[in-house]
Amino acid sequence: MTRKAFYIVVLISLFFTSCIPVKDLHYLQDKSSSGEQNNITAVESKPYRLQANDVLSIDIKAIDPKLVAIFSTNASEQSAAGKSESSLYFNGFTVDDHGNIRMPILGEINVIGYTLEEVRLNIEKKLLEEYFKSEANIFVTVKLAGFRYTINGEVASTGTKTLFQEHVNVMEAIANAGDITTVGNRKAVTIIRQTPTGVQMHDIDLTDVNVMKSPYYYLQPNDYIYIKPLKQKTWGTGQTGIQSIGTVIALLSLATTVYLILKN
Repeated sequence: MTRKAFYIVVLISLFFTSCIPVKDLHYLQDKSSSGEQNNITAVESKPYRLQANDVLSIDIKAIDPKLVAIFSTNASEQSAAGKSESSLYFNGFTVDDHGNIRMPILGEINVIGYTLEEVRLNIEKKLLEEYFKSEANIFVTVKLAGFRYTINGEVASTGTKTLFQEHVNVMEAIANAGDITTVGNRKAVTIIRQTPTGVQMHDIDLTDVNVMKSPYYYLQPNDYIYIKPLKQKTWGTGQTGIQSIGTVIALLSLATTVYLILKN
């Protein structure tokens, strides 16, 4: 093989290896060899169990609002603010390091490890046993003060995000962050999750439709998502064919210039 042919082969190899394949950019591909369309059922999201530093929004209603007004904190301020993220943070009930929330009149209530439904039933039971009769028609609502998660790495908008919905999957979370950039690795998205037994870390492949079967497909509050960069970003040779051609031309121009300088 002549030197000229060798350089051509090297440049062609550089062109093809620097481009990002389309298959690495598509989400939820059916990679089964059968070629048949399979019905994928997403794993069912388990009820979230409260942890320290969670913030709860607790609303208590009755036929006569004056009867339950004392159990609320800054109710008028919450109503005026429309229960925005900031107002829920300041007026909500934060789970302390001992797993308790502190409510007016009711005092400290242990909620750590309980689901939102279990906390609601516990508060409702306590109100009916100690303060009200069933005729008061007490209605208790317990929700998380927003679904918070943090996303970092190769996405359009990094940082801590809040969604006002009960269930959030990783695709929704990424879309809310402006999607993964072209040089983001969709095949190894890292989910870091704090659990009562410690921190769990797991990589999921968003290009495979079977990711919906993963227990990490549905997020839990306070999850951390990290999008790693592809090797093409480190090389800096271009993300598309046009960019790669530009890089090749620049390298050829540089090589030609160096050759002419050394020759003269």
